[in-house]
Amino acid sequence: MKPLRYLGRLAAAVLALLLGALLLAPAAQASASAQASGSGGRSWVGTWATAPTTRPVTDTTTFEDQTIRQVVRASVGGAAARVRFSNEFGTEPLVIGEARIARRDPAGDGSSALPGTDRRLTFNGRARVTVPPGERLVSDPVGLRIPARADLLISVHLPERTPGATLNAYANQENYLADGNVAARATITPTGTTDRWYFLTGVQVTGQAARGAVVALGDSLTVGSTLNSNHRWTDFLAERLRAEPGRLAGTGVLNAGISGNRLLRDPNPPEGSPAHGWAAYYGQAGITRFDRDVLSQPGVTHLVLFLGINDIGQPGTRSAPASEQVTAAEVIAGQRQLIRRAHERGVEVIGATITPFRDDTLGFYSPAKEEVRQQVNHWIRTSGEFDAVADFEAAVRDPAQPDRLNPAYDRGDHLHFNDAGNAALAAAFPLEALGGR
Repeated sequence: MKPLRYLGRLAAAVLALLLGALLLAPAAQASASAQASGSGGRSWVGTWATAPTTRPVTDTTTFEDQTIRQVVRASVGGAAARVRFSNEFGTEPLVIGEARIARRDPAGDGSSALPGTDRRLTFNGRARVTVPPGERLVSDPVGLRIPARADLLISVHLPERTPGATLNAYANQENYLADGNVAARATITPTGTTDRWYFLTGVQVTGQAARGAVVALGDSLTVGSTLNSNHRWTDFLAERLRAEPGRLAGTGVLNAGISGNRLLRDPNPPEGSPAHGWAAYYGQAGITRFDRDVLSQPGVTHLVLFLGINDIGQPGTRSAPASEQVTAAEVIAGQRQLIRRAHERGVEVIGATITPFRDDTLGFYSPAKEEVRQQVNHWIRTSGEFDAVADFEAAVRDPAQPDRLNPAYDRGDHLHFNDAGNAALAAAFPLEALGGR
């Protein structure tokens, strides 16, 4: 009877695999194909990522027979790469006529490729591909040595009329537009620039150096940086990790921040508010986008959860109605949900305390909101529900008035950090939470 039971289990397993293969979405099929091809059995790790959003109806940006050359910085090196594109918020097919990856020439004009590094990207062997509305697509792997800290150029030719419907609107990085298909050219003549990332959501590497990735789920406090400087706190953290021995030096740092993002709710500016013209850029609620922006990242081992300040501060301002004011219990419940979902996938969670914003110029502060912030931070520090805590509040608060941002780290609105503040957050991050030291 044992052989019969074994054969029955084997048949059931084979049937399940066949059914699973038939049900794969196109994006998942492309990803599986890319991972199986040319990876040498090694796992893939994210070296760069951004979180996509949709656009408001007031944004009519459209591309046609143009090349977008976008700049991203690798946080960890590898011997091969693949690139993820997204049409998740598009209502029309995204036609990619040609896509290429290259290292940026540090001696060039910002948009020039380093000679000898240009590689054509294919999708199941095809150079031209159509991404259906609502879908993602991962390229086939290409052999390209990418050092840590290398700036990469991802060039995409869009031959047909293409609304810029899937983007991250706050890249803090200058990217380039050019007429026609110039994706393969080392040097282009830009016809314009944009500080947004369009259709591009990730770069992944494989190789001996890449060991795993930490994802930062956050808001404007996570994406904020001086233009073109790569001075987000996640960039500074990546610099710290590269200086560490062993596994930590091979840890990718992925920024899943969206300016204006809330943990619990999608954007909902009051009727007649100026925010109606741009609040769609704030993105889906953290609990909604969590699987896509965190759990789907290849090689993710750790999450830094740094969301909640907009849930507390936005209600009653031009960004959200007062009726959406949250309690500490609601914010805690939302964070608990993400802890549970991460742990189910074997991902450890580092809780980041919410930083101060007294006297901010956006209208966030009130004594009642400050009490909510303090209660949430007390829970983050003392509950034991996180695997570790990054006490960001302690790192940037004013020693003379702890409910205010330290003036040395203040960008000017008493809420957002300057580059020195971002460096302070990274310096306060507990590297031992990632398994080092």
